[in-house]
Amino acid sequence: MTATSFAVRSGGTRQLAGTGILLRFALRRDRVLIPVWVAVNTLMVLSMPNTLKGLYGTPAERTDLIHQVATNASFRALIGPVFDTSIGALTAWRVGVYAGVLAAVTSLLVVVRHTRDEEESGRQELVASGMVGRRASLTAALLAAGVANAVLALLVTAGLAGQGGTGALALGLGLAAVGMVFATTAAIVAQLTESARLARGLISAVLGAAFVLRAAGDSASDDGSSVLTWLSPIGWLENLRPYARERWWVLLLFVAAVAIQAVVAYELAGRRDVGMSFLPTRPGPAAGRLGTAGALAWRLQRGSVFGWGVSFLVVGIVYGGLTDGVTDLVGDNENARRIFERMGGRSGLTDAFLASMVGMMGLIAALYVVGSVLRLNGEETSGRAEPVLANAVGRLRWAAGHLVIAFGGSVLIMLLTGLGFIVGYGKEAGAILGACLVQLPAIWVIGGLAVLLYGVLPRAATAAWGVAGAVLLIGWVGPALNAPQAVLNLSPFGHLPKLPGGQMEWTPVLILLGLSVVLVGAGLAGLRRRDMTT
Repeated sequence: MTATSFAVRSGGTRQLAGTGILLRFALRRDRVLIPVWVAVNTLMVLSMPNTLKGLYGTPAERTDLIHQVATNASFRALIGPVFDTSIGALTAWRVGVYAGVLAAVTSLLVVVRHTRDEEESGRQELVASGMVGRRASLTAALLAAGVANAVLALLVTAGLAGQGGTGALALGLGLAAVGMVFATTAAIVAQLTESARLARGLISAVLGAAFVLRAAGDSASDDGSSVLTWLSPIGWLENLRPYARERWWVLLLFVAAVAIQAVVAYELAGRRDVGMSFLPTRPGPAAGRLGTAGALAWRLQRGSVFGWGVSFLVVGIVYGGLTDGVTDLVGDNENARRIFERMGGRSGLTDAFLASMVGMMGLIAALYVVGSVLRLNGEETSGRAEPVLANAVGRLRWAAGHLVIAFGGSVLIMLLTGLGFIVGYGKEAGAILGACLVQLPAIWVIGGLAVLLYGVLPRAATAAWGVAGAVLLIGWVGPALNAPQAVLNLSPFGHLPKLPGGQMEWTPVLILLGLSVVLVGAGLAGLRRRDMTT
């Protein structure tokens, strides 16, 4: 029984009245978010075959790779097991886990944005007062996520068809299925909480737990057969085995999970009032304890800072633990060595690996800064900024509270990243911390662009996600595709010194710092002069 048929049976077609209009509206609102996230995910997958052909061009090299992965539990935990020596199977192994996680993130963002976000802002109450069915908004949100995942599946299938149409279809459907599992999970959580921020945090925790279960299972078994792996939807994706005698029956697990979770979400949606939740919000104290705009910003964003910080610490420990084994994994493969050198500099392989991984963490930290800066836009468009600014709080003082959390939080998470690498690797503590901190100027340039867009062109503020996605794509895929240096230099990260192991260069660092200051200043000047959204 599908979610839609359940909704129709429980209340007739009137329960879904207006779904088409709400879906078109949701897709229009997400005309930047969905294309950017889907494009980044698709290009990440489609860039792999040519890269892997260059790295492991002969059957002997691919067989040796499988042996190395099978005997290295740490790399299996990070990426997963390899099931076949074909380029298609290696592509599914190399990017399948992370493409699945990215599809899940896209889906949960879309669903929460069009359900709990709408209710928290009060817009859903206005929509519900019209000729709109009780479950139309939830259906439109799930359909919007379905559109995003369907496009992802279509592009991946078409792009990898040259490696084998059956395997390409399996990988495309698997990625879309992971996305829809977490879309329906988000639909349930959105009924349980009154806060969109808490909903996103809880779903992210579920996604993190799924990744950890898969990693623990794969570290214990080299064929994906661990019970822990089978407890995770991400583990189902790898056990679908694209390009390795596909197990089509695994798709039934996804179908069952989506159907059951959708039924639960629809049932919960029909049992509560708009704006309410099943988990009551704890009332605050009778006397307020937030005396400044900065304290309010910290109260609103502290969960995000802690979540990102802990995640980066754990990832740093994992990558640090892999560092000693990278020489054995790369072996005599000169192409793999050159990719690490392009990403991390031409120092020794160990330092190049550390530099490339630290740089990757910096690219991801840019996403945190963009999200934290755009919290200003969310506070303004939801109307929550208005009562704050109606008191003796100026716009710049209000914005400064959030920007301190955004830019200061990036310092904290990069320090925690360095601490994780030190714990996992156990060497070069000072050099690793320096390498993490040198990423900050480039991170702040991306944050400065987000401030500029919000301050000057608030309607286009979400385009900052597109900038961050493009920079992530250049840094992640560019070196593997042997992109020209001119392309790599489009990213502020392309101008940073390659540490540890490389030579420290202060000129580009200072230029990027100055550029970030200019961008933030221009954005705040625009915010001070323009009208606020009402």
